[in-house]
Amino acid sequence: MNRRLTFKLTEEVVAMKALILAFPEKCWENYTIPVNDEPVVKLTERRLLMSKRIDETLTVVRKDKMKTYSLHVLNPVPVSARSKTEALLEAMPDEPFFLAEGNMPLIMPFLVNYFIGLFYENEPEALIPVWKDGTAELTHAVYDPDTLSDVIEAALAEEYRSLSRVTEFLDYEPVSIEGLARRNPKVTLSFFRVRTSFDVRFAEEFLRGERQI
Repeated sequence: MNRRLTFKLTEEVVAMKALILAFPEKCWENYTIPVNDEPVVKLTERRLLMSKRIDETLTVVRKDKMKTYSLHVLNPVPVSARSKTEALLEAMPDEPFFLAEGNMPLIMPFLVNYFIGLFYENEPEALIPVWKDGTAELTHAVYDPDTLSDVIEAALAEEYRSLSRVTEFLDYEPVSIEGLARRNPKVTLSFFRVRTSFDVRFAEEFLRGERQI
């Protein structure tokens, strides 16, 4: 039997919005760094829109960078905030959404489809992929906005501003990344982030090779 993970869709495809965090907290975070001559955030948006379960993207940006990002993404959402956590709280849509970071140009549409399908099937408060060491991929996950809003407000009330602390307040459904990767190795690439010049070269080579297949 072929055990390769392909994540086939059901006949009824229910779509949702994707929220892209392109909100730098540190000076070295750059969501417009070029990959194959295109801003990495634009490539991230494009990969998400390749998913049959994503019907719209919203990109959260700093208010003072609105003009720059309006040249690159379809729907920039300007916010004034001190952290990604606060920015997410301010820009969150009213319906369930898929959250991604703006430097993830290798997001796999089939994996986005799969996670969203699981979310609608099981109806958890959140569905978050998790590595074997317990690290949760918070910006490659699906959320119920009402629950997440309450959780973020609770975290901020405890003066936790890092998005990584959200899981301490959230009852979520974990999905094993390594378990999925055993069936389809491309799963792990979906979590790749562009931060350095080496990352840029790797992403460029992968995307060029993908186009040649």
